Amino acid sequence: MKDLKVGVIGAGSMGSGIAQVAAQAGHRVWLNDSSADALEQAAKGHSTIFSKLAEKGKMTLDEAKACAKRISYTRVLDDLKSCGLVVEAIIEDLEIKQGLFQELEMMCAEDAVLATNTSSLPIVAISGKMQNPGRMMGLHFFNPAPLMPLVEIVPSMLTAEGLEAEMTELMRQWGKVPVLAKDTPGFIVNRVARPFYGESLRLLEEGIADEATIDHALRTYGGFRMGPFELMDLIGNDINFAVTSSVFAAFFNDGRYRPSIIQQRMVEAGLLGRKSGKGYYDYADDTLRPEPDTDEQLGTRIVDRVLCNLINQAIDAVYLGIASPKDIDLAMTKGVNYPKGLLQWGNEVGLGHVLNTMDALFDEYHEERYRASALLRRMVREGRSFF
Repeated sequence: MKDLKVGVIGAGSMGSGIAQVAAQAGHRVWLNDSSADALEQAAKGHSTIFSKLAEKGKMTLDEAKACAKRISYTRVLDDLKSCGLVVEAIIEDLEIKQGLFQELEMMCAEDAVLATNTSSLPIVAISGKMQNPGRMMGLHFFNPAPLMPLVEIVPSMLTAEGLEAEMTELMRQWGKVPVLAKDTPGFIVNRVARPFYGESLRLLEEGIADEATIDHALRTYGGFRMGPFELMDLIGNDINFAVTSSVFAAFFNDGRYRPSIIQQRMVEAGLLGRKSGKGYYDYADDTLRPEPDTDEQLGTRIVDRVLCNLINQAIDAVYLGIASPKDIDLAMTKGVNYPKGLLQWGNEVGLGHVLNTMDALFDEYHEERYRASALLRRMVREGRSFF
């Protein structure tokens, strides 16, 4: 597939990253954006990145120069008409995406594959106005695309049979770890990971612990690389809140995905995290960061509550056929760097313990967010475990 020409639409961090990955895999790449400034920044970024890779011995200087030469930068969409694969990575707006794919369908060859990098919109809805939606599917990369190995392969119910296998093989050739996901809200990672943020925010709302203590507990006793509040500040509270709100609405207001009022207020106040200088923490003055409560008993209780909610979500994703158990665990370790797969983790802590924890929370709150998965209940009753 080295002869495959690749088009990428959107020269932001994600689109630029996807273009870099394709170029390093040996493809000619056309990176398109309506903004000349965005293209200029992307070109400068690629030049810097390839030079640094050569300096670090990750590639030779000749290879770095060749990679840079493979990428063309254009504001003219028609320049992508010879591409056999076009990946869209623009604003998360359904109507804009629909219009773009209608235009691409008329411009590109009939056998060209058209893909979206959306993280929250239904693939079938994006392709809904195409004459041939069978050629379109989701290829969801994770930011930064050159470093994060996971790609969620998401066919819609209208995607042509066999296309997901073709794209799975291509992603492997690109050095990625592909997982197959059903076209449902949040796919695998953004669906299963919601309790990492949502339940942590709930602990904060209830006054059980402050941000620093919750972050400390999940890092120290849970083994996560970053605590939820550190991570939300890094992602941006506006982005994290928008994803949660989108998933909540897409599931017809299922209480499991209900957004947090605290986070809504943070967004309304402009406290977006690192990019605004202040979020849950103050990034202008580290001395203002509170010291965590390091009590181990409190920390392990916090971790247990968040973890059991995460495991329950992962089990429910299996139950609803979102992905295979293997792909779900792979997605959470390769997509968001969890210390281990949630289903394997469930085996280790005991599925009976997870069920008892969820049932105890439901009895306490009587909220749908603590509804135990039917599969979890069945597996405990039958004495089964994963893998």
